[in-house]
Amino acid sequence: MPRLDLSRARPEPLAALSEEAAALERFHGGREPAALVELALSHLFAGRIALVSSFGAESAVLLHMAAEVDRHVPVIFVDTGRHFRETLGYRDALVTRLGLTDVRSVGPSADEARVRDPWLALAEQNPDACCGFRKVAPLARALEPFAAWMSGRKRFQAETRSSLDVFEAEGARIKVNPLAGWGAAEIAAYAEAHDLPPHPLVAERYASIGCAPCTSRVASDEDVRAGRWRGTAKTECGIHRPAAATAGY
Repeated sequence: MPRLDLSRARPEPLAALSEEAAALERFHGGREPAALVELALSHLFAGRIALVSSFGAESAVLLHMAAEVDRHVPVIFVDTGRHFRETLGYRDALVTRLGLTDVRSVGPSADEARVRDPWLALAEQNPDACCGFRKVAPLARALEPFAAWMSGRKRFQAETRSSLDVFEAEGARIKVNPLAGWGAAEIAAYAEAHDLPPHPLVAERYASIGCAPCTSRVASDEDVRAGRWRGTAKTECGIHRPAAATAGY
């Protein structure tokens, strides 16, 4: 197998990252999720990767896989200031349950929130702007020290994610999606096998859980993410976008 130079400490140009992601996809994209997590954390990006988690409906699975490899992996949680209180409680419970030691909560400052959204109405008036300052910008700052990051996105979640690769080039770094190929049955089976607690709102038909103003219940015949920004054309918060759109953010 050709040797990839994964030793960089500084971001490479987008074209080089795209080539690297494509090569990683060819060599490793078909591996099982747990093997992918171990490969990314211990070999490909050891000491240079963070796991980004919403501590949402299915987050426990990827967090458990990571904790099995390294409980000290940096885990970034974007605390937007608009989460359900159940999400914050679930975060704290999972951190304790899995023994995670480096969970970093990031978000807008209190002063920024007061200036940008003084009446807590921006989510309804301009959800892109709300996500931008509450989520996208804080995460971009938090990821600056890292060469790669890991997300829990999956192809089955929505049509917009149906062609998701395991390895992507996005902005200045590689993104790894170890669970991309798993469906709802595999996620549920893993959670059951490892006795992972569910997010408390799942029982109330919240299948994908983000900020409270922009999350609604989902019917049994809808996509998992149908309850996110319901009634609008918005499908992503802005963190997960094509590489060309995120270069330099």
